[in-house]
Amino acid sequence: MATPHIEANKGDIAKVVLMPGDPLRAKFIAETFLENYKLVNTVRNMYGYTGTYKGQPVTVFASGMGCPSMGIYSYELFKFYDVDKIIRIGSAGAYTKDLDLYSLVLVTGSYSESTYAKVQGNETRNIIYSNPEINNIIENKANQLGIKLNKGIVDCSDVFYKEEDKYIDLYNNYNCIAVEMETFALFHNANVTGKKAAAIVTISDNLVTHEETTSEERQNSFTEMIKLALESAIEL
Repeated sequence: MATPHIEANKGDIAKVVLMPGDPLRAKFIAETFLENYKLVNTVRNMYGYTGTYKGQPVTVFASGMGCPSMGIYSYELFKFYDVDKIIRIGSAGAYTKDLDLYSLVLVTGSYSESTYAKVQGNETRNIIYSNPEINNIIENKANQLGIKLNKGIVDCSDVFYKEEDKYIDLYNNYNCIAVEMETFALFHNANVTGKKAAAIVTISDNLVTHEETTSEERQNSFTEMIKLALESAIEL
């Protein structure tokens, strides 16, 4: 079985999927953390790998950037490949000085001005929430590993380069503590397919303090997020 965007056979993809945005990060995770992994998708160079972590099957599949790309891949995984749970792992920009660089954020809800959910499934809410069951497992695992985990709503934006960024309004009016670009579509697709989704993001820059991480620093900080996601995934 294949879809227009995924060439894998149905049995090639695990029930639990981690979704970084970057295909090369999916490759890095497979090569660094998974055992007996195999490449299960190369269509459009959107790499997907399935292997085992501590004996449990896990797939790492890139989502690409933005709601349209995440929307395609997460929907096909949920709908046609019988994936039960997806955890997004990626970067985010902080809307508050209280979030230091490299901080991890468990996304409890996703606010967006995107029309993705409205067009896809006539969903009119502008905040869609992640799955509390997965969130509890992630929180418990973070406590066990001694990893500090922040929690909150993020702004899921369709636009990376804005002529005028009104992040202060989003922070004040919707309690958005950070911005990224994929969670709104992921959480919506989980709801419409009857599946479950969560997201952990690493703060890579801060819009208040204007601090930014280097590529090397991002790699190191992402490792903590990846470990937390994998340790949580095998508990699902």
